[in-house]
Amino acid sequence: MIKTEWILGINEADLAEVHAIRYAVFCDEQKIDLSLEIDGLDPSAIHLLVYYNGTPAATGRLLVLKDEFSIGRVAVLPQFRGQHLGDLVMRQLIRAAYDMGGEQQWIHAQVPVQGFYEKLGFKPHGNVYEEAGIPHIAMVHEGDVLWGNVRCAQRDK
Repeated sequence: MIKTEWILGINEADLAEVHAIRYAVFCDEQKIDLSLEIDGLDPSAIHLLVYYNGTPAATGRLLVLKDEFSIGRVAVLPQFRGQHLGDLVMRQLIRAAYDMGGEQQWIHAQVPVQGFYEKLGFKPHGNVYEEAGIPHIAMVHEGDVLWGNVRCAQRDK
């Protein structure tokens, strides 16, 4: 069974499971320094935590800074990959941003997984740059999320 939970990053105890997933993926697996992973923005973010059969399995966060909606820190534990949990995280974060008025959603994608974000409708914006020793590219998504071949209702303009 898959369950999702929204978490406000008010204190470290609230984020313990979120951080455990991120540490395992970014610090242990990708060898990103902990000082780069913890950027001080978690308290102002909205976090999504996905449980797979009761076990924390995936996460991502949404930041709203100066009317810019930024998705980041998307991580799926290795043993849960292939279950479409990353897709679920992204679609829920896109929908949350859109519901809050975010007509555009941004992500700083690792280039090796750029295709994953393109399948969700993200388009590259700018040039490749290095962050934490990994090539990244800024990407932007316009509008609401697409579920299969059905786009969720569009906002009247």
